[in-house]
Amino acid sequence: MPKGTADPAVLAHLKQLGLTVTAVGDPVDYAHAMSQACQYDLVVISSTIRSRDFLPGFRDIKVPLLTWENDILDDLRLTGRYKGHDFGEVEAEHYVWLVNAPHPLQGGLSAGEHAIYDHDQAFGWGRPGLGASIIATLPGQPDKAVLFGYERGATMDYDFIAPARRVFIPLGNTSFDKLDTEGLKLFDAAVDWAAHGSHASCGR
Repeated sequence: MPKGTADPAVLAHLKQLGLTVTAVGDPVDYAHAMSQACQYDLVVISSTIRSRDFLPGFRDIKVPLLTWENDILDDLRLTGRYKGHDFGEVEAEHYVWLVNAPHPLQGGLSAGEHAIYDHDQAFGWGRPGLGASIIATLPGQPDKAVLFGYERGATMDYDFIAPARRVFIPLGNTSFDKLDTEGLKLFDAAVDWAAHGSHASCGR
């Protein structure tokens, strides 16, 4: 985990949720982690991963996956391939627009505008495929989703079929510990929904 990032805070919070966490931060270990993915309930990919070190095979793992790195959304087939059009980053925002209140990913929050940070932060967005459940967008920009998920078997981009649940959330390298109460509710809901996805295709 690179110094100066919020990754240690994410790790600590996941443990507070009662999860057993194995951290992998060295690119030389990514292939091993990918090969062992079926031993876990959830794979989390932080935005501190360098896109040049990312292994495309992660898109094929048959366990749920959660990420907040917008530069690998196309590699994971969560969005199309064109940066600035299919995925990107907002430099300063602390509000999101929740649009899918009945969905578990919405964390029990009502539809409409919500502040998820106390002050402006940078975080990613994407334009997911038609099979996605879009939970939140940037205010006034409904084509830019900042929280969305795919159920196992849903059609992602490039006509790719989700091998297990996939979730994208609105975080950046240093923003996790700046989430407010509602932001944490969304984060916890994303972890819970993703981690409880089906593992049938993994032989469980």
